[in-house]
Formats: sequence, C-alpha cells, structure tokens
Amino acid sequence: MAETIEVLVPGGQADPGPPLGPELGPTPVDVQAVVQQINEQTAAFDGTEVPVTVSYEEDGAFDIEVGVPPTAALIKDEAGFETGSGEPQEDFVADLNIEQVKTVAEQKLPDLLAYDLKNAAKEVVGTCASLGVTIEGEDAREFKEKVDAGEYDDVLADEATA
Repeated sequence: MAETIEVLVPGGQADPGPPLGPELGPTPVDVQAVVQQINEQTAAFDGTEVPVTVSYEEDGAFDIEVGVPPTAALIKDEAGFETGSGEPQEDFVADLNIEQVKTVAEQKLPDLLAYDLKNAAKEVVGTCASLGVTIEGEDAREFKEKVDAGEYDDVLADEATA
C-alpha cells in the first residue's frame, strides 16, 4: 500500500534537509534520488515554493507529483517583489507587462477553472488587483476591461504548440 508525503519545497532547490529529509528518512526510498527528481521537475519555478507529493511503496519505489505554486507567488516571482500592497487600490508595488501576465497564466492554466489562455490571464489579472500590481502601467481592473474588449487577443491567443 502506497504512503504519501506532502511538502512545500523551493523550486529547483530541494535538498535532503528539512522538510524532505526528516519526512523521507524513515522510509525505504533513496532520499537523494527523490531530491534530484524533485529538482528536475520543479526547475521552472526557480526558488518559488512548490507543493510536492511523494508517494512511495515498501520496496522503495516512488512517484512524485508536482503542483503549481499559488498565483500570487508566481506573480511575486515574475515581478520581483516580496509582499503585496496593504492598500492595493492606492499603493502599487509592481508593474507587469502583458508577456509576464501571459507567462504566469501559462504556468497556472492547468490548475485554473479557465478553459483558455485569455480567461486564465483574466484570473491572473484579478490576483494582480488584490496584490497592488499594475499591468502595462494601468490599474488591473482597467486592464481586464481591455482584455474583455479583445485588445490583447493577439498576445493571449492559445497556441497550437503551447
């Protein structure tokens, strides 16, 4: 019967220390192999906290499932700030361009309720509004209206090779 361990690790930077080591130490798995595989699978989230589930069997076989970091964490990483605004409608902490919004939307799309990239981007924009992040120099709500009006359809069109 498989057992599971759920941890948050910094993307691409997991190590055999806490939180993984103490959790995996008493198990039959090769801790170093688990760490290496986690780092390979989370490299794209460089340093951002990523939820990881490790399932293992009594014979030492293991499987790793990597989640997607919260939207706010992806935005903070993309924009390069630590903390959102205490007054997000008045005090802005960062500005993203449309390409950065698209990058976050593409990373988060599998976990969102959105059925396409444009709607995923609108969800990202909503999180930007609550963090005090402007987009293309505009308030996130005004930017969302432009997305609704189709002004960014060319950038946010789903690509067949995405």
